Amino acid sequence: MADDSRTSDVGDRYARALFDLANETGTLPAVAADIAALRRMRADSADLRSLLASPAFTAADKARALAALADKAELSETTQKFLGLLAGNGRAAALPDAVAAFEALHADARGVVAAVVTTAAPMTAAQSKGVAEALRAALGKAPEIETRVDPALLGGIRVRVGSKLFDASLRSKLDSLKFALKRA
Repeated sequence: MADDSRTSDVGDRYARALFDLANETGTLPAVAADIAALRRMRADSADLRSLLASPAFTAADKARALAALADKAELSETTQKFLGLLAGNGRAAALPDAVAAFEALHADARGVVAAVVTTAAPMTAAQSKGVAEALRAALGKAPEIETRVDPALLGGIRVRVGSKLFDASLRSKLDSLKFALKRA
C-alpha cells in the first residue's frame, strides 16, 4: 500500500472536501473570504489558538465555541457547517492545516501562487513591486504575496512558496558562517 502523505493529512482532506463543495455549490468566493477571515482570527487570538490545540476542551466545547465565533463573524452557512463537522469529529486542531490547504487549493484554481515574504523591516512599495516581478518571472505564475516583518532576520529577505524556502537573510548567512567556522 503506497503512503501518500498528501491524502493522509487530515487538514488536507477536510480542505479538499470544503473546496469541492464550495466549488460545486457556487459559494467558493464567500467560503474563500471566510477561510481568510478564520486565518486572521486565529493569528490575532491566542485564546482561539489555545482552544483549538488544547485537549482540555471537549469536542462539544470546541464545536460550541466555533459555532459562536462563526455566527458572530457572520460566516457563510457552508463554512459554519464545515466548522461544526470539523469540531464534531474531534478535528478542531486540524483547522490551521485545513485553512492553509484550502488557501493553496483556491490559489491553484485561480492560477496564482501564494508566497510569504519575510523581511527584517517593512518593504517600500517599490521593493514589494520588485519582489512580485521577480517571483512572477521565477515561478511563471502571478504571486499572491503575504508580507511579514521579523527583525531577527537582521537584513535580507526570506520567501516561502509552498514547501520551498528561499532564504537570503543576513541571519541565515551569519548562521552558515558560524557553522563553517565551528567545523574548521
